[in-house]
Amino acid sequence: MAPALQPAYLLHRYDWSESSLILDLFTREQGRVAVAAKGAKRPYSQLRAVLLPFQRLNVGYGARRARDTEGDGAEVQPLKVAEWAGGPAMLGGGALLTGFYLNELLMKLLARQDPHPALFDAYAHTLPALAAADDTRVEAALRAFELVLLREIGLLPELGVVTPTQQPLEGAARHALKAESGLVPAVPGEAGLAPADWHALQAALDGDDLGALQRACLPVLADLKPMLRSLLHYHLATPVLRTRQLMMDLQNLDR
Repeated sequence: MAPALQPAYLLHRYDWSESSLILDLFTREQGRVAVAAKGAKRPYSQLRAVLLPFQRLNVGYGARRARDTEGDGAEVQPLKVAEWAGGPAMLGGGALLTGFYLNELLMKLLARQDPHPALFDAYAHTLPALAAADDTRVEAALRAFELVLLREIGLLPELGVVTPTQQPLEGAARHALKAESGLVPAVPGEAGLAPADWHALQAALDGDDLGALQRACLPVLADLKPMLRSLLHYHLATPVLRTRQLMMDLQNLDR
């Protein structure tokens, strides 16, 4: 019997043998899964043109598992079917790097076999936004995705209350988002947002409205970016992601 197909995106691939690949897939129904694509590197393999990043796929894989001895030691399942499911054109240029940034976040922060349908949908809708000509809209799409990711994995505090006291955010005093203390009053010179801005972000998150969340991010990008970056780096236990470092190196070359 043919395996049931489910939507997926390719996050990462690496060699398994001379002719095969291990794939790290982000699926809507099962989260991150590792699959073995046997023969995918052969010139005549139909999988070669399908197994590309940022392209929506329909995949089916078997239940039998084997131990991956060349990757991270995860159990892998044999890939049976992979079909292109349509969608926007392949990312290119700067959008390609920002796409790989999203993939790196998912690879490092998501546990295997832990489904997050809302995060999958946010990823699918964020990818086309990365190709926008307006850099501020790209930044807003990235910040919105980071917020959804942090919420989905339980690392984002409630944005409508002061974390230590659990009192509702009120007034005009700016508040900062910190990894160890959550949402707290900002000190002079520190990045922070007004209560109305935090409430707008929380309302968009509560409504599962990615477009509204991107719009709420637009006017506060300058202060929101360093706070989210600090929060992500704290939980990733690394000061710089590989894709971020590559972006900075390329910007330095341009100068």
